[in-house]
Amino acid sequence: MTTTPRNYPADWVSDVALNDGKTVRMRPILPEDREGLQELVAAMGERSQYYRFMQVKGQLSEDELDHFTLLDYVDRMAFVVEHKKKLVAVGRYDREPGDASVAEVAFSVADDQQGRGIGTRLLAHLTDYARENGISAFRAFVLNANHVMMRVFRNAGFVMHRELEAGVYTVDFPTEDTEETLAAEWLQEQRAVSASIAPLFYPLSVAVIGASRDPASIGGRLFANLVRGNFIGPVFPVNPSAQSIQSVRAYQTVSDIPDPVDLAFIVVPAQYVTAIVEECAAKGVKGIVVISAGFSETGEEGARLEAELLDVVRSNGIRMVGPNCMGLVNSDPAVNLDGQFGPLTPPSGNVAMSSQSGALGIAILDYADRAHIGISSFVSVGNKADVSGNDLLLYWEEDPNTDVILLYLESFGNPRRFGRIARRVAKKKPVVALKSGRTSAGARAASSHTGSLASLDVAVDAVFNQSGVIRTSTLEGLFDITALLANQPVPKGRRVAVLTNAGGPAILAVDALEGEGLEVVEISPQLQERLRAHLSPEAAVRNPIDMIASAGPEQYEACLDELLKSDEVDTVIAIHIPAAPDGVEEVATAISAAGERAAGSDKTFLSVFMQSGGAPPELRAGLVTVPVYAFPEPAARALAAAVRYGEWLAKPESSAPTFTDVDASAAESVIAAAMDRVGDDGGWLEPDEVEEVLASFGLSLPMARTVTTEDDAVAAAAEMPGAAVLKVISPSALHKSDVGGLVLDVEGEEAVRQAFKQVMGAVPDPEGVLVQEFVAGGHEVLIGMTEDPNFGPLIVFGLGGVYVELIGDVAFRIHPLTELDVVEMMAEPKSAKLLDGYRGGDPGDTAAVRDALLRVSAMIEALPEIVEMDMNPVKVARPGHGIRVVDARIRVRPVVGSFVPSRRDIPADL
Repeated sequence: MTTTPRNYPADWVSDVALNDGKTVRMRPILPEDREGLQELVAAMGERSQYYRFMQVKGQLSEDELDHFTLLDYVDRMAFVVEHKKKLVAVGRYDREPGDASVAEVAFSVADDQQGRGIGTRLLAHLTDYARENGISAFRAFVLNANHVMMRVFRNAGFVMHRELEAGVYTVDFPTEDTEETLAAEWLQEQRAVSASIAPLFYPLSVAVIGASRDPASIGGRLFANLVRGNFIGPVFPVNPSAQSIQSVRAYQTVSDIPDPVDLAFIVVPAQYVTAIVEECAAKGVKGIVVISAGFSETGEEGARLEAELLDVVRSNGIRMVGPNCMGLVNSDPAVNLDGQFGPLTPPSGNVAMSSQSGALGIAILDYADRAHIGISSFVSVGNKADVSGNDLLLYWEEDPNTDVILLYLESFGNPRRFGRIARRVAKKKPVVALKSGRTSAGARAASSHTGSLASLDVAVDAVFNQSGVIRTSTLEGLFDITALLANQPVPKGRRVAVLTNAGGPAILAVDALEGEGLEVVEISPQLQERLRAHLSPEAAVRNPIDMIASAGPEQYEACLDELLKSDEVDTVIAIHIPAAPDGVEEVATAISAAGERAAGSDKTFLSVFMQSGGAPPELRAGLVTVPVYAFPEPAARALAAAVRYGEWLAKPESSAPTFTDVDASAAESVIAAAMDRVGDDGGWLEPDEVEEVLASFGLSLPMARTVTTEDDAVAAAAEMPGAAVLKVISPSALHKSDVGGLVLDVEGEEAVRQAFKQVMGAVPDPEGVLVQEFVAGGHEVLIGMTEDPNFGPLIVFGLGGVYVELIGDVAFRIHPLTELDVVEMMAEPKSAKLLDGYRGGDPGDTAAVRDALLRVSAMIEALPEIVEMDMNPVKVARPGHGIRVVDARIRVRPVVGSFVPSRRDIPADL
């Protein structure tokens, strides 16, 4: 039995999707892979052997097997690819002896596996791993006839330098990510993941394993829905105890089905599921939907069963929805797949949905049906053991039947990957999310201002804001927003016109719209006159346009036509309260007709019908659906969300700057030395260490000295250019001002001695005193970061000083920060106006603050050991005079693993 090496990078084991949609396992090589490697080489054709070794080799020698499998995982590294427990590829690098920044890279892919994208995926893994280990460039020696290998390098987006000598190309390329490599990676990711889960949505045949004769059972309802839904292919019931299910011949096992099976729904007790999936794999089933519960949601034993199930699924290259889910729906007439056990099938449409909750999924389909929202596809992901919300986003990104994506989330499998994918998808299609778990139960204890201000929900909001995801707090709000985005263009701006037949609802609408930051603009005299030509003299036409109660369908239609073709507004809201028992249907028809005439324009159009019976069906009878709401407030909230999404779409692309004046290696040396002191649990840097780290990234602190005696304190204060500040150094004094361990604006020997005694006596464990230059005046802000265990580094900006936690006027963003992120987060806190010179006050150097935030982001990128940091207060001087970091604390911890979210987590969130 072989023992796994102690330094084996197990966190780099992953399952990846290939170009053909199949999945394989990619992992670092192990010593016991000798036999598999030998079989791989022996099975290669003579051409492949010659291209790889520049000679034909029947087999590898023992010395070669030792060389290829016994690695240090730093200077020499290799990844293997497994398909159905068999090695089908290997990619490796060896660091150059004369240049530690360069490594030679080579690949071998089984002949029958070439063309699937394995080489590209191996190269991506090796590149990430090499970069993590200080290798900045790869070198490959490629025969000039080996066009396949050259294509792998080109497809990965690398800029190559080639030299040909004696029929062999020497190919050099950097390991760093570029726009080209990222674009190539994202394109390959989207195509591979989409192809891998397409069989779930477009099967030609379906089996229901656990189909039941009991029409009330889950297996009975699921089978009935598939049949009643008019699925385009055969539906095979599998039940060893039944001859037929609902008049359809049943089979004892999936193996007994004489025809091919593309998709299998499994509804049997949890303990039998893994064996059934193995049978499905042998049958050639391409996709699995496990309805059965009893897995990780039940505890340790269920988690063990789920791990076994996932291993079988992954090792056979099958994609799986669930377990513990309610199924999936694809309403495309080309397939008509109603594979869920709920009582309702929503109408076909352009909205895709994913629900993490099976029970709530039933309610979601019911609500969608009542809200007349058509569904393109619906997936209940359950435990998300394999197919996740991230995978579905990649699939729906290019799905021609989907225009809007809805997500109900209870947790994130890989939040960083979600943010990256959602940002790209949201540029093409709106993504609306309902994320549960907003309470303080998700918060954690923290020992800094930044940590105490952060919470799980803060991180979720930051991810959503930066990626353009529209967040709603209620299920009702989810569908209110969706009804608008699925049927109307995204608003071009904040200008709104309100047309009504009653003044009261108009006032409510204006209050709600302006409360959401929208503008009910006063329209021009010319437009007012055109409106007045259709209305009675008593009507008010300045906006809101109150046509008064006598207005009928003709007035609605004429005035809506004028407003919808005007360039003075971006959105029109039509409000109607039935003032008489007759005429409601006619008004609804007029509103619908106006919406149809405006189709194709850039105007957003919605309506409010305030009647207990709901909206008249005439509003949905036309070719264009006008969203309808029962009250003005939900209409305003939905519109505001759509407007903010439109503004996000209009934002220019932004990136993080590169600083040429930082000395990351100096900071790394300081932290490396500190690690010997703080140990594996981590700890806070000493003041002089903090100063060196910040200075390495261009962040200046006031002059300071650490002292342990009164006399030294007096001498240190005398060196300051003006007054001094004395701060106690103590493990227990997390916030010095809270315990009296801070004295400001100290001048003169006696004052320094008194201040020294005060701060030293303020805590039971004083280690010394920091004597620092006193920085007077300026605005005080907070800049900090905290490491969220799920989302990674969170960076904070806001009002600083001793009241930061009391007021909580801060903005958070997920690292890394772009220049646009910084501009937006600085504008978010209410106190941000102080830096602009609020009410005649002195403005601050906002450019210097922006620069500081970007430098902090660069610092976090370069120094992953930093897990918490406070710079509070940061004194902001007048424009052009910069900032001074008056107080700063940094906590570090050894880095565990080498998590690289950009490439290693495809297709699933493990």
